[in-house]
Amino acid sequence: QVQLVESGGGLVQAGDSLRLSCVVSGRTISNLGMGWFRQAPGKEREFVAAISYSGGASDYADSAKGRLTISRDNTKNTVYLQINSLKPEDTAVYYCTASSGGRWYRLGPSEYDYWGQGTQVTVSS
Repeated sequence: QVQLVESGGGLVQAGDSLRLSCVVSGRTISNLGMGWFRQAPGKEREFVAAISYSGGASDYADSAKGRLTISRDNTKNTVYLQINSLKPEDTAVYYCTASSGGRWYRLGPSEYDYWGQGTQVTVSS
């Protein structure tokens, strides 16, 4: 059974930084496309970032470019999302997700096979 467990969220002030972690158990992530989505209150879940199997390539939503960095450590079966210069509009539940379908780039939510429970990020102004 594959499980994804996120951590690292919390209540922070605007301008702070956070690093979210996602630890995967049940299979190696080296052949999984990994990504992060987020869902703000009253809004649909939206894509944030995705990373290739080796970590050599990544993709970001326009709103995430420049402040967010996705990375992965396949030896630790862990994916990270670094968020700098946090803004109140970054407030959301952040979800880690994985795809076993052989692709990692520009996948929609339905194309991911596994999801974590999410970690709450709240940014105060």
